[in-house]
Amino acid sequence: MAKNNTLKIGMISLGCPKNQVDGEAMLAKLSAAGFEIVSAIEDSDLMIVNTCGFIEAAKTEAIETILEVAEYKKAGLINAIVVTGCLAERYQEEILKEMPEVDAVVGIGANGDIVKICQKALLGIETAFFPNKCYLPIDDERVLSTPSHWAYLKIAEGCDNRCAYCAIPSIRGAFRSRTMESIVEEAKSLAARGVKEVILIAQDTTKYGQDLYGEYKLDELLKQLVKIDGIEWIRLFYCYPQRITDSLIDVIAKEDKICKYIDIPLQHADKAVLRSMNRVGDGEEYQALLEKMRSRIDGLALRTTFMVGFPGETEEQFETLCHFVKDVKNYIVQNVLKVNI
Repeated sequence: MAKNNTLKIGMISLGCPKNQVDGEAMLAKLSAAGFEIVSAIEDSDLMIVNTCGFIEAAKTEAIETILEVAEYKKAGLINAIVVTGCLAERYQEEILKEMPEVDAVVGIGANGDIVKICQKALLGIETAFFPNKCYLPIDDERVLSTPSHWAYLKIAEGCDNRCAYCAIPSIRGAFRSRTMESIVEEAKSLAARGVKEVILIAQDTTKYGQDLYGEYKLDELLKQLVKIDGIEWIRLFYCYPQRITDSLIDVIAKEDKICKYIDIPLQHADKAVLRSMNRVGDGEEYQALLEKMRSRIDGLALRTTFMVGFPGETEEQFETLCHFVKDVKNYIVQNVLKVNI
């Protein structure tokens, strides 16, 4: 055990920024309870593996990481292993059955109880605990794991979109926004700690506020955040195309603090494939949206993702996607960059 009776805990956090924020909140609870947070496995009494379980590659990485940490336990270098995050939520007791070196497997709804869970694990008490996902804290204090000048800021949790290829709603539960007041207060706290850039994250940032206020409120939230002294840049991740409102476009265009960068996964351009994915819209709608955004936001940078090989996708539908990408590129070159091709 640790010297001087100070127990040391380390964490390996895998997957997306949202999971990373959850990990930072757990570390803050542990630090407040008197544990020392360390970065090296061999310096720990207990290691938390905060897992991702979204796609096969992420599951493989999580399992390999747990097994790697288990080797340290077998060698007597650490005393306990706790598995948290999406893989734990998705597979639950299976992890304990398949990996006897693990002392606790807990779902995301148990993150608020991480102190007791770690205390029990260090006493050799095995835990499998999966409370309702709604109990996942979304506005806790955090130990920042990003560089000192920027931080993620989670504005909502869960997802209601239920895209056919995505397990997030079953893992993370229904969409729920934080209050605008709590987000603004956290942003002020981050600014006081020297953070210059905040990156807004959620499973769907553009849906922010609908559950609390009856309408999309990302534009209003941005108007509040730009007023905070010390915050110089605000960046948007995980936007849903059908929720990019004219008001949101106007706020992004007008406010200098908001980075002219939007992460907006489109996934495909063929209408039938999108319906198979349980998504709305089509290539024409998407192109019109992108052209509107480009025309109204100077210097806009767009990041997106597309999925090919979706079950049932035909060669013709794949070509539709390829043509969409080329058409959008040509529009940008001819109308934004003002270059003839």
